[in-house]
Amino acid sequence: MEREVLVFNGGGGDGRCCKDCSSCYDAIVIGSGYGGSVAACRMSMAGIKVCLIERGRRWESQDFRTQPSKFVMSAIRMDMGNLGGLKFGAKDALFQIHEQGDSVAVTACGLGGGSLINAGVLASTPIRARRNPKWPKEWDKDWELCEATASTMLGSQSAPVEFSNDQVMNNIVEEEIEESFRSSINLSINFESSSQGKEGLSSCLACGNCLSGCPYNAKNSTDKNYLASAIKAGCAIKTQCQVQYIVENPGEGCNKEGSNSEKRRKRWRVFLNDIDYISSDFVIISGGVLGTAEILFKSRSRGLNVSESLGHGFSCNGNNVAYVDGSPAPLNAFGLDKTQFSKIPYQARPGPSISSSYTSSLGFSIQTAVVPVSFPKLLFKGIWTYGWPTESWFSHSIIDRLEQVFSHKNSQGMVLNTVGFDENNGRITFDGDTEQISFAPPQDPLLARKIQAFQKVSKRLGGSLFMSKYRSTSVHLLGGCSVAADHTNGVCNHYGQVFDPSLPETVHPGLYICDASLIPCSIGINPCLTIATAAEYVSRHLVQDILTYKNSLQQRHLHNPNLLLNVDKCGKEVEHEIPTGKCLSIDEKLEEKPTGTVVIWETMRGYISGMPCTAYLRMKMNSKHKKGVYEQNQAGGEAEDFLLKGKVGGYVIFEALEKSKLHIIEGEVDMCRVDDRTPYTQYMQYHLILASASGSKYILEGKKIMNPFLLGTYAWRESTTFHVTLRGVHQSSSAENVDLKGELHISFMELLRSIMNLSGNKRRRFAYLLLQSLLRTYVLQVPRGRHWDLSPGNLSEQAYPPCILHEIQTDDGVTISCRQWKCSQSGRSEAERRKNPVLLINGYSIESYCLPTEPKDLVRSLLNEGYETWLLEARLHPRHPSNDFTVEDIGKFDIPAAIKKIQELNKLSVKVHVVAHCVGGLSIHIALMGGHISADNIASLCCSNSSMFFKLNASSLLKMKLPIVPIAMAVLGKDTILPLIKTSKVNLRQKVLKFIARLIPRYQRCTYDECEVFSGIFGCSFWHENLSASMHQWFYKTSVSRLPMSAFPHLRKICNAGFIVDPNGQNKYLIHPERMTVPTLYISGGRTLLVTPETSFLANQYMRLHQPGFRHTRVVVDGFGHLDLLVGEESHKKVFPHILSHIGLVEKGRHVVTGAKESKYSKEALSWSDDPFEDRKRDVINAPLFSSDESFVE
Repeated sequence: MEREVLVFNGGGGDGRCCKDCSSCYDAIVIGSGYGGSVAACRMSMAGIKVCLIERGRRWESQDFRTQPSKFVMSAIRMDMGNLGGLKFGAKDALFQIHEQGDSVAVTACGLGGGSLINAGVLASTPIRARRNPKWPKEWDKDWELCEATASTMLGSQSAPVEFSNDQVMNNIVEEEIEESFRSSINLSINFESSSQGKEGLSSCLACGNCLSGCPYNAKNSTDKNYLASAIKAGCAIKTQCQVQYIVENPGEGCNKEGSNSEKRRKRWRVFLNDIDYISSDFVIISGGVLGTAEILFKSRSRGLNVSESLGHGFSCNGNNVAYVDGSPAPLNAFGLDKTQFSKIPYQARPGPSISSSYTSSLGFSIQTAVVPVSFPKLLFKGIWTYGWPTESWFSHSIIDRLEQVFSHKNSQGMVLNTVGFDENNGRITFDGDTEQISFAPPQDPLLARKIQAFQKVSKRLGGSLFMSKYRSTSVHLLGGCSVAADHTNGVCNHYGQVFDPSLPETVHPGLYICDASLIPCSIGINPCLTIATAAEYVSRHLVQDILTYKNSLQQRHLHNPNLLLNVDKCGKEVEHEIPTGKCLSIDEKLEEKPTGTVVIWETMRGYISGMPCTAYLRMKMNSKHKKGVYEQNQAGGEAEDFLLKGKVGGYVIFEALEKSKLHIIEGEVDMCRVDDRTPYTQYMQYHLILASASGSKYILEGKKIMNPFLLGTYAWRESTTFHVTLRGVHQSSSAENVDLKGELHISFMELLRSIMNLSGNKRRRFAYLLLQSLLRTYVLQVPRGRHWDLSPGNLSEQAYPPCILHEIQTDDGVTISCRQWKCSQSGRSEAERRKNPVLLINGYSIESYCLPTEPKDLVRSLLNEGYETWLLEARLHPRHPSNDFTVEDIGKFDIPAAIKKIQELNKLSVKVHVVAHCVGGLSIHIALMGGHISADNIASLCCSNSSMFFKLNASSLLKMKLPIVPIAMAVLGKDTILPLIKTSKVNLRQKVLKFIARLIPRYQRCTYDECEVFSGIFGCSFWHENLSASMHQWFYKTSVSRLPMSAFPHLRKICNAGFIVDPNGQNKYLIHPERMTVPTLYISGGRTLLVTPETSFLANQYMRLHQPGFRHTRVVVDGFGHLDLLVGEESHKKVFPHILSHIGLVEKGRHVVTGAKESKYSKEALSWSDDPFEDRKRDVINAPLFSSDESFVE
């Protein structure tokens, strides 16, 4: 027989598999009882591709034990709710016994569900049940037809003879039970000879062992009828796989950046654990009353919107049992083993477990049942029962036993079973912390009458009665997910479709319930035929729904041929093998084999936006890729080891956001991710989609960032610090925006525990590879991947507006230049034509505003807004670098000359908006506060990462404190201009300086020699991941050709002082705040490089204190460092709008603050406040990685 193999991929993409993938299945059925078997059969026979998942194993007739010792050890699992949830026994044991309070319930676990261990009684649904107000009237239309179909499929037959216990009961029941009558029942048992009976079934031997599983293959359980037909029609059966929960496939907004979101996704994900799942458009839950409720409760805690009626309407079908022992009547109600058949004729044997039923007009039935030979009698005499009469049962049992020993009489025993109508008001509940269900039985108004009937029968039989200790002892569980007209009264409609309470009269497309849990009331008789009938009804609509949906997809496919294609990670179409009807086997396992995987448990704690958060993660490494340990990295040409990549499950506790757990419904981890822009940096990247019980979804993503700074001095902190951002996935336009940032950490003890709990047959290989990657990052410092090296021919420049170059002679005789862009005046109003021009002042040697390789820069943005734009190319610009100058010279000579030139070409009364960066910002403050230009000529001032203050981070400040700058100037000698381009001609002194610069530690390393030299001199001026490849290439291969070093001694004094001073280190500027009568905007990067946000904070406080009449604004843009504020790929979205808004407000005359009353404490209050962006507990080089698009504006 062919064996079907499904290698599961751990949830990647759409749950695709290597051979028969889940995308091949139209529907997934969970459970194989009466409901699941019917649904699987009807769908398969309609040509629908079905996969049925069963928690238990497949039981063959020879697997059913007839020895009590073996039966107890292998076939029973106890769940003792009254003992704190103590559980023992095999998880896939045939009998699952649940004790809860004053009730006990027995369910089956195996392919075939309850049909494996019930008595096979097929009784039509009583009229009283169908007249119940809760019974759906829609069912009545085709009920008889569906019932006949189910009865035929289940092989309904009647017992050929009246066995001993039936004969005895016929003589006494009518006298002892008032207004009772015998009900004829059929059984799903084959009584015909093997030659005449059902195919594959043997004839019943009347052994009486039906309740422990028929060991002689005579019971027509669902695995021998419905499921057998389903398999023949092509249904795939997966056993020993337990479904945990179901979630809707995450929709738009949940996709990882760069992932393929164009491919059509299946509607539902069926999780087998917290990582592995399969996907399908249709899911039919048929896990039995307790199993279905548990799946839906778990699913609701992960965001599935289910009716609040879930768990309500639970019924035990009025079920209870008792045991009569020591009766002299010829009951013959003990099961036989195979050695006894030759000694006992057929008609004298016990017969089927239940072959007769006696119904009282009060609303209950009593049935006799044969005790299987494998059942220990202690189950009925003392463990779960008490004797009656209470004063004499013990002595009666002793005397009975002695008489048996001395052969004076042959006493008999028999089980009495009662079913009836209860109040249907039981409840199934769910504990979200332990994720365990519990249940409380409904009220049974006829319980006292049933006990009285038991007592009368027992007394008439002359035996001792052993009553159940529990108010309810049931094998007939019903309800909990009841059918109703709307979600306020039930969980699903009459078709079995699960209600979506978010909208009235709506259902979750493709999600069905098809088992006993949808029955809305007690049946009053053995319910298996009723369940099968309801399943037949539901399946009719289900099949039609699937066929209609498939047809609509085919129509859509005609208009969009790429819709249904499976696409691999390279973007190529993948052909998958489709299961055919020839595959008739049952696969033992759905989950992947453990080969090549490693499982890691990790607990991280910390704070997100100041609020405590804990993440409990379970990572399954190498769970996505199955081609082998290594694959070729197409980007970098290196071998990638997928043991360092995997899937993530678990949950997050963040009670400030959601009281319940935030469950991870999809997660990915890459422990050695490399960005081509930062080839020396190793990232441990996480991307987690979280779902809560409220239905909200969130994305938690972040990185552990490991840089080779100071030979791994920060290795421990970096490898245990998780920089995260948590954002909400908007389900509607009115949803509140959630965008939070923070850090989580793993402690030493938690890390040690993770190492100790590492599991999987590749754990040593995983540990080796992880340590190898860290060694390469921190010690060997070998770049990974392929860096952003572009050939000069590939460096294309964008079309740029024409400009006029003005050569300007300063008052000290130095030639500088200004570039002028005139904006087009056509189509502009008079007010727009009168806008003041804007002067842009660069930082030290690097062009920040005119970027020909980028589609959007600040020059273009200003021109688009109608501003005439000027760009100052001062004496430190590579176009005409000076060999001897200071920062003060720029503010004293260059800036006044540029403003004078602007006023010459415009009206003399025109004011100029100034936008300056870094050293340019220092220079404009020197010009203003030194009196070299008047504030009357300045319309507004905007400075990025500079002001009259200049605060450096720790590493940059240390570099300035050390005598590195004097040594560098001494090495250079008289020629202080340093060629940067690697191919430039340099003298020996310049070679020595460049060599020293390469040795100086920097936080981010680069494969460009020019970048290494520049950052060695200055420090890292931008985060590489914020720049495009073309921008980086243009900087160091074209723009920064020469670096004039002569201003460094003055710049060093400013850095050490923390504010602008003259070349002699004297404070000549801050003492003149009266000269700063201009509105200001100070911008800092939130992810600090070189200059800290304290620079803008102090400047903003200074201006608000000394010039309160003007508008003063401060902005910290998270995610940016220093120069990348102006040249980053996202600068036009996150930085430029602040600059344009500031200038625009001034143009509208809103630069003055009016009408504000000055409090007596207003000035003191400025000194009380601290910088909200300065994290004093953390080194600035480890500032938060992630940021929101929303900037803070004071």
